[in-house]
Amino acid sequence: MSLGPTEAAGGSADARRFATTRWSVVAAAQGSDSTSRAALATLCEDYWFPLYAYVRRRGYPTAEAQDLTQGFFLHLLEKGTLQAADQTRGRFRSFLLSSLDHYVANQWRHDQAQKRGGGRPLLSLDVDEAERRYRLEPADELTPERVYARRWAITLLNNAIDTVRNEYVRSGKLPVFDALKLYLGGEDHTVPYRELAAQLETTEGAVRVAVHRFRQRCRECLRQLIAQTVAADEEIEDEWRQLFDALAG
Repeated sequence: MSLGPTEAAGGSADARRFATTRWSVVAAAQGSDSTSRAALATLCEDYWFPLYAYVRRRGYPTAEAQDLTQGFFLHLLEKGTLQAADQTRGRFRSFLLSSLDHYVANQWRHDQAQKRGGGRPLLSLDVDEAERRYRLEPADELTPERVYARRWAITLLNNAIDTVRNEYVRSGKLPVFDALKLYLGGEDHTVPYRELAAQLETTEGAVRVAVHRFRQRCRECLRQLIAQTVAADEEIEDEWRQLFDALAG
């Protein structure tokens, strides 16, 4: 039994998607037409919860945090704030956080007075789900910045795993993925290779190779995602360290 995806990783649709970098999505979102709105919605998908968690940790209650997050993304589109984003000036997540701080400090009250009760939200926030996820944050005194970095790291990690999962799904090997993903965090709490080999009707040696390749592919996808959010290749290693520092924190 073959334990890996049948198509080459470099030829998969998800691997090709990496050619469209996060910064090119930012560029597409800098206009004011329907294409820009769609590009901004893509950015919202990945960043709304890290930013929401940041606002909550700053002490804002649920309803205000929802309004702030919603209003901030609308502000990005309507006020042309994204046009100030410049790949050569650093990480996009840092740009977003500083822009949110500026919005909260200087523009939220004014925008809310104009928009409360009117206008259509850019994205629909599931407040109950957001609060459930927020309560999973460590109960200690993590700073808002650390909460934001942690949620950013978890989002990237989950996106990388989802990419690999989709490759296994397309190959008709979802049960293999479900078995192998248990080994991402080490092998202390997983079944021995010989038991998994019996379950998958293959050899123990084949399982060892499959686990190794699975971990390697997840690392590759994670590095590709990191590469999309930095200005230069030499920043990838530093961002890699920051990501795992955030997860550890």
